[in-house]
Amino acid sequence: MAGSALRVAGRQLSQYSESGAPILLRQMFEPKSCTYTYLLGDRESREAILIDPVLETAHRDAQLVKELGLQLLYAVNTHCHADHITGSGLLRSLLPGCQSVISRLSGAQADMHIEDGDPIHFGRFALETRASPGHTPGCVTFVLHDHSMAFTGDTLLIRGCGRTDFQQGCAKTLYHSVHEKIFTLPGDCLIYPAHDYHGLTVSTVEEERTLNPRLTLSCEEFVKVMSKLNLPKPQQIDFAVPANMRCGIQTPPS
Repeated sequence: MAGSALRVAGRQLSQYSESGAPILLRQMFEPKSCTYTYLLGDRESREAILIDPVLETAHRDAQLVKELGLQLLYAVNTHCHADHITGSGLLRSLLPGCQSVISRLSGAQADMHIEDGDPIHFGRFALETRASPGHTPGCVTFVLHDHSMAFTGDTLLIRGCGRTDFQQGCAKTLYHSVHEKIFTLPGDCLIYPAHDYHGLTVSTVEEERTLNPRLTLSCEEFVKVMSKLNLPKPQQIDFAVPANMRCGIQTPPS
């Protein structure tokens, strides 16, 4: 995919397109890895995408797509996850016509690779791809065309951020990604992260710009904090990362 993302003149409410027809949005949770999967659809064309599907909940997601009468075009990953196996591969089998998508900079295989600035279209809507490395080199944030929603993956969490101590992570890079690619969005832009460990579901750019305890620090202070987290190794990393490097090209067990 190439080219600039779709732009809409003027600000609009997050749930509306240019025609005023509401976008369909569902936020779903996988408890083992505390992962959010997002289903976005165009109610008129019935075209839809899934962001960050998880293998264990792929059947649930496919069933919801069918129940809502949607056509799933893409199973999109914000990055090569270390804490779960993507559901992209299984969804390709369960919903023929669905394609797996990931950043080219992730180094992972997929049906389609995206780069900074690429749009992902579904019906009358589009997500703009914003490269936001730091947690991993291939992390991206997806921004709805009217800048009212941002799906930030592990780059920006609610009152936190992704760790930077493995998978070629870099705290300084992550800091600049957040401040240059996410915090420059309108303050009322809704922030939907890939994970939450405290039961929170959504934030805003303004909240995170002013309340995020890590990213309100200076870059130097942020790097020091990130270097001292001493977090345990993700339990699924040894088998999740190799599987996710195939990002749905493989056919996982059903």
